[in-house]
Amino acid sequence: MVRENSVSPTDLIAPLFVKHGQNVREPIGALPGQFRFSPDSAAQEARELWLLGVPSVILFGIVEESAKDARGSGAFDARGPVPLAIEAIREAVTQMCIIADTCACEYTSHGHCGILNGFQVDNDATLEILGRAALAYAQAGADVIAPSDMMDGRVASIRGALDGAGFTDVPIMSYAAKFAGAFYGPFRDAAGSAPSFGDRRGYQMDIANRREALREMALDAEEGADFLMVKPGLFCLDLLRDARERFDLPICVYNVSSEYAMIKAAGAAGFVDEERLIDETLLCFKRAGADLIITYHAKEWAQRLGNY
Repeated sequence: MVRENSVSPTDLIAPLFVKHGQNVREPIGALPGQFRFSPDSAAQEARELWLLGVPSVILFGIVEESAKDARGSGAFDARGPVPLAIEAIREAVTQMCIIADTCACEYTSHGHCGILNGFQVDNDATLEILGRAALAYAQAGADVIAPSDMMDGRVASIRGALDGAGFTDVPIMSYAAKFAGAFYGPFRDAAGSAPSFGDRRGYQMDIANRREALREMALDAEEGADFLMVKPGLFCLDLLRDARERFDLPICVYNVSSEYAMIKAAGAAGFVDEERLIDETLLCFKRAGADLIITYHAKEWAQRLGNY
C-alpha cells in the first residue's frame, strides 16, 4: 500500500541479437539464457515476449567477419539482419515496439563505432553512415532509432536524415550518457564487436565524469532526442537520478551485459538469491528515475511474474 515504486513488464525492453539464417536459436555462452536469433526466430521470441506483457525489443545485428568492411556498410544494408528481423517481427506482432540500435561497430572490420582516419574515428564521416543506417531501419518498419555510437552531432544528423525521407514521426532514443569501460565484455562476445586495436575511450565518456554526462544529455536533448539513455545502469544510478531531475524527456537505462552476467554467475554458484537480486536491481532503476529499462532479465522476470 505504501510502496513508492514498482516494476511492470511494460517498463522493460528486451535486447535481441539477430543474424542471417533460418530457425537459428544459438546460445550465447557469456550471457546464459540469451541467444542469437535468425529473423524468423526473433519474431517467435518477440511474440512470446508480447504474450508475457513485454511490449518492446531492441535489435542488435550480427554479421559474419567476411561481410564486414572498413566503413561498416553492412549497417545500412536493406537486407541485413536488423531490417529483416524488423520485418519479421512486425508481421508476427503488429503492436510490438521495435527499437533499432544504430551503430557501425558490429559491421566494421576493425570493430570501432565509425570510419577510421588512421587510428582515430572520423566523427563527421561516420555521421553519414549512421544516417543511412537509421533510414534503412525506418524503411523496414522500426518504431524507434537508438544511436549508440557516441559521435558528436549524431542526433541532429539522424533527425535530419529521417525528416528528409519523410520519417518525421520516428523518434530517437539517444545513448546520451554512455561510458567507455569494462562492463560490455559479454555483449561484445555476443555481437562480435570488440575493437581489433585500442579501445573506445576516444569517443565514449570517461567513467569518472559526471558533469560531462549531463552536458552530453543536454546536447542530445537540444538536437532533438526523444528519449535519453544512461549506460551502464547499476553503476550510474547517480546519473540516472540527475537525468530524471533535469530533463522532461523519458529516461531509459541499460542494464548491461556484465551486470546481467555477474548476477547469473553468482546465482549459479549459489552465492546470492538470484531472483531477489534481479527484483531489487530492476526496482532500483525505477527508484532512481528510469521510465524504461533495457534488460536481459526481461523474459525470465516476466515469466516469473506471470507464475505468481
